[in-house]
Amino acid sequence: MTPRQRWLALLNKQPADRIPTDYWATGEFHAKILAKLGITGTETQHPNIDPVSPSPEQRARRADEILWRRLGIDRPRGVGPRWKLQAHPDDPQADMWGNRHRRIDYGTGAYDEFATGPLASMTTPDQVRAFRWPDPDDFDYSPITEALHHDDGYRIIQAGGYEPFLIYAGMRGMEQAYEDMLLNPDMVEAALEKMFAFFFEHNRRIFQAGRGHIDMTYVAEDLAGQTGPLFSLEIYRRFLLTYQKRMADLARSFGIHVFYHTDGAAYPFIADLIDTVGIEVLNPIQWRCPGMERETLARDFGHLVAFHGAIDNQQTLPFGTPQQVAEEVRQTAEIFKSCRWFCAPCHNIQAVTPVENVIAMYETAASLKSPG
Repeated sequence: MTPRQRWLALLNKQPADRIPTDYWATGEFHAKILAKLGITGTETQHPNIDPVSPSPEQRARRADEILWRRLGIDRPRGVGPRWKLQAHPDDPQADMWGNRHRRIDYGTGAYDEFATGPLASMTTPDQVRAFRWPDPDDFDYSPITEALHHDDGYRIIQAGGYEPFLIYAGMRGMEQAYEDMLLNPDMVEAALEKMFAFFFEHNRRIFQAGRGHIDMTYVAEDLAGQTGPLFSLEIYRRFLLTYQKRMADLARSFGIHVFYHTDGAAYPFIADLIDTVGIEVLNPIQWRCPGMERETLARDFGHLVAFHGAIDNQQTLPFGTPQQVAEEVRQTAEIFKSCRWFCAPCHNIQAVTPVENVIAMYETAASLKSPG
């Protein structure tokens, strides 16, 4: 089977030749594994991959594809539109949402963190509505059509996305955003209404530009932390559930599967995500979090949704041995033997992770038949 055939087999509740795999990693680890395996993107001999191109971006994409094929990774291919602007019209240092960012160094790498947001000082819903929100007309969707016109069908195609509260937290400030759900609900509702209007039309144009070649879309919101929910089920249902369902319904109207991401101890929300939103894949399965034990998920939801992730990247992958990683893959496959499972790290692989551990994860998965 090709990677696309494996993904679609599980999405359509059919068996695959082996457990499908995916890859999520920080840029620092990704550079580390490419260097360790001697992959540069300038290799002249590799079957079924386009010839070397002089562009650095094309060489990087080629290096990625060589890595995926060498390790048997069934990673989806992402496509998207081109933003025609350089910055927010009202702030040349801000992104499309008006957020400024700062780079945070944590020793073995760095990440971008929200620095300032345009809604932080606002006090009324009318001010929120008057903000210059992104417009689908600011995007060129033709690169999607062009990219998929030349696609060889080897990998599943993922496009579009929706994660509004994360954006609101950046625009408003994290602490204030959570307080608003209880103290200033009108502010949250005004912002989420504007975001949904943008994302619905934005994703509709993305799906339309795909012309039937987009297989999966990404709907997300972190609903929980390491030890429990970030807010109550009632809060989720008030602010997020209906919009998520409508976005998923839009995808389904184009025949597109729905992949859902939430970190942490999200068990209380899973029934709503399956029954109301209609998600088909649940990621990332942080099974060390309360309520997210693999056995519990397999028992309660294994017949309803596919699981994606589940190989621990907080303890096993960074600090275990290759043998312990391989054992966790086999153990997870056994627990999910009556379920559909995509083997992947339960979030981005961190820079401290030994390359040998990651190779062990994929080599072990490749040896196991998919229970789907």
